[in-house]
Formats: sequence, structure tokens, C-alpha cells
Amino acid sequence: MNTRTVRILLPLFVVMMLLLPLGPAAAQDDTLRFCLAVHDDPTGSFWSVVDRGAKDAAALYGADLTSGGSLDPVVQTQFVEDCVAQNVDGIVVSLANPDALRDSVLSATQAGIPVITINSGVDVFRELGALTHVGQTELVAGQGAGLRFNDLGASKVLCVIHEEGNIGLEERCDGLTETFNGEVERFNVATTGVADLAGTSGTLQDKLISDDSIDAVLTLNPDVAVAARDAMAAAGTEQMLGTFDLSPDVLQALVDGEMVFAIDQQQYLQGYLPIVFLALYNQNANVVGGGLPVLTGPGFVDASNAAAVIDLSAAGTR
Repeated sequence: MNTRTVRILLPLFVVMMLLLPLGPAAAQDDTLRFCLAVHDDPTGSFWSVVDRGAKDAAALYGADLTSGGSLDPVVQTQFVEDCVAQNVDGIVVSLANPDALRDSVLSATQAGIPVITINSGVDVFRELGALTHVGQTELVAGQGAGLRFNDLGASKVLCVIHEEGNIGLEERCDGLTETFNGEVERFNVATTGVADLAGTSGTLQDKLISDDSIDAVLTLNPDVAVAARDAMAAAGTEQMLGTFDLSPDVLQALVDGEMVFAIDQQQYLQGYLPIVFLALYNQNANVVGGGLPVLTGPGFVDASNAAAVIDLSAAGTR
């Protein structure tokens, strides 16, 4: 390298070295902060996939993400209010109990904090000022389950509700009732639910033994689906079992012929897409959906395609 080249490059090198410390500092000051507030434990079999999607999207945009949630709407409400008090750059919230969450979500949107609802809340996201809703239409998904059971020749379906006050679960049973040609009985196991799966399995076992007219069961949660499978084994009965949502155990049960279908709402997308949408809203004033929800389902997984999804589910993305 000759002297002239050194004289040209040295100033450029000095400028570059002076600018390097400014880059990370500026990025840190501009870091987006988001909250994910769900109506259950975010580490559970279903919500951990949502949380994984949100964290993956946050990492893509260099954003900070705080996740929280509870089956208790009071706890979920408090978490949303804490996020509002921190003046975060966006909130993603599931609205299984919209009446309980209404005031906290309105406090966010009225404060200018963009909100996207997920999973539950498709009927109320507009009135609460949310940018859009990401999820599936529960009524339509339930209708699809009814059509599936028709094709399978079922005559009476037990629709198992595992959570009190969750409008999305009721809508799933409503949809089933609309399209199923036979009888639908709603069966509430909310006193045990996902918190006491052994208790839920025992309750279902007693029900199946006491009513031999039931030839199909629809569960609305993958863990409850496994509890129902175990209940049928313990009772010695052979009902057709369908469920909402995936887990590694559900997928293996489909492969093994222990379940007939699972409705896939692609919950990874329910975590991933809202973070992307909020980042684009903050950075480029983009709004997605045009006033309509962004649908992630329903899709159906059965013995014909379950094996292809098993590895993805075990990795935490399906």
C-alpha cells in the first residue's frame, strides 16, 4: 500500500470507527417494545407455540417482547394495564372474555397504543379500536367439524367445554351444532379443565360409560383431547375423537388411529404475524386486514398428513 492510498483511506477508517459506537446506541434507543397478553399460561402446549411465533418475529425486528397471561381474566387484565402504563409500542391480546378485558384494551387504544387481537375476539376487535384480528373464525371451524363427523357417520357428538366463559369455545360447539346432522350434547368439564387433566379424564370416562349413545367426541383443546383418549381407553369404549388444535401427542394419536382429525388454526402465525404487523405499523404506518380479520385457519390434520407435521410440532412451531 503506497503513501497516497494511506492518506485517502485513513480518514475514512477514522470516520467509520467513530460511527460504529453510534449504530448500536441508536438502535437501542429505537427498540420497539411489545406485549403479548393471552388468556392462559403462555408456556402451555398451545400457547407456547403462539409465544414462540411472537418471539421469533420480535427477534427478526430486534424488538423487546414481554409475554404474560392467565386463565383468570383479572390477572390478564392487570397485565394489559401494566403494559399500557409502560407505554409500549404495541399490545397483542386474546379476548376469550371480552367483557372483562374491554376497559383495559380501550385504555390502550385510547392512549394511542396499537392493539391487535388474536385467537378470540374476532367479533369485537373493531369496536375496541384494534388494528386487526389474527386467528380463525371459531363458528366456521366448528361447522367444519360437524361436516367431518357427518362424513364419518357419527350420530351423537359430545362437545367438551373445558373453560368457563370462553366465547370461542361456545362458538365452536355452535358451529358443530349448525352442520352436524345428528345430536350434539355440550359437556362442561371446566371445574377440572386443563389444570387437572386426570380429573377431566375421569369425568369423561364416567360420562362415556353412562351414555352409550355417544359415538363421537369433540374436544376443544389438545391436552383435553389426550385426556379424552385416555378416558375412552379406561372406559373400554370406541368413540370417534376429533379435536381442536395440535400437539405432538395429538399428531401421534392421529398417526396411530386413536383420533380421527384435528383442526389446525396455525397458532404459530397468531404469535408471529401480529408482531410483524405492529412493527410495520410503527415503522411504516402499514395496516393489514382492511378492517377484516386475518385468518390462520381452520385447516384439518388427519392420518393422511399428520406425519408431515410431527417434526414441526415437536420443534415448537406447529
